[in-house]
Amino acid sequence: MTHTSSAPATTPRPLISGASTGSPKPVVHPTLSALVETARPRQWLKNVLVFAAPGAAGVLVVPATAAAAVLAAIVLTVASAGIYFVNDAKDVASDRRHPTKALRPVASGRIAPATAYAVGLGLSVFALVAALPLGLTFVAVVATYLALTLSYSAWLKRQPVIDIMAVASGFVLRAIAGAVATGVVLSSWFLLVALFGSLFLVTAKRVAEQMHPTGTTTTRAVLDGYPQSWLQQVLTLSLTGTVLAYATWAFQYVGSDVAMPALALSVVPFLAILLRYSLLVALGDGEAPERLLTSDRFLLVAGAVWAALVGCALYLA
Repeated sequence: MTHTSSAPATTPRPLISGASTGSPKPVVHPTLSALVETARPRQWLKNVLVFAAPGAAGVLVVPATAAAAVLAAIVLTVASAGIYFVNDAKDVASDRRHPTKALRPVASGRIAPATAYAVGLGLSVFALVAALPLGLTFVAVVATYLALTLSYSAWLKRQPVIDIMAVASGFVLRAIAGAVATGVVLSSWFLLVALFGSLFLVTAKRVAEQMHPTGTTTTRAVLDGYPQSWLQQVLTLSLTGTVLAYATWAFQYVGSDVAMPALALSVVPFLAILLRYSLLVALGDGEAPERLLTSDRFLLVAGAVWAALVGCALYLA
């Protein structure tokens, strides 16, 4: 008797994007929505810092100054978008192990890593060329920003302390870029507010990430190098420094033509914003500052009151 054996039926395993197969890989044609998503529109809010220096100097009502500030913000938005493309292409393997980052266009296979690298390089070069009308000093600031963020993506993000300082420096460079583009001379107190405020936001983000380690530790190994008590100390230091620097900046106009009462009163909502933000971080929020700052009603109302007081002091005096 002849016995014929048949192999059990198997269900073909679905291919994971990026997995190695014997057949040629299909060409990935990214959609416009995937490209825009990789450019991180939510993160563009950070470039509002470009308007901080000319706004604090009371010169944003000058058309030429406002136009220069808008162009500077656009340039930095393009530059930062280029970095996001490069970063996603570089971190594609680790992002695929993250519960939410795995959904990003590059990690999910909607954009090929090679395409992301090409787009990132193109946007970075375009940003440098577009910066030329604002002067070589502004071009140098943008180039410094690009070099810093690329270095962060390649190495700095894995170094404790340097990680936090590098991200905070990116915020400060945005404020400096706005000053350079509009010809505003920065005061030491303004720079201190920018530095301590940036350090506060970045440290708060690290505190929140430690409180919700699921998935984060696979992509941000530097968190293991931060004792929780140390992060809390830095958070307190940066909060205190931000408040003191801002209060000193506001009260330095005593006796000047600026509407001093309004500017002095702006310290109250400014402090309320920082205290509310630190409370939300302590309650487990803060991993996405751009979302928190645009969704919490208390922060939105306090921010509007603060902006109204500063605007009255600097532009209606």
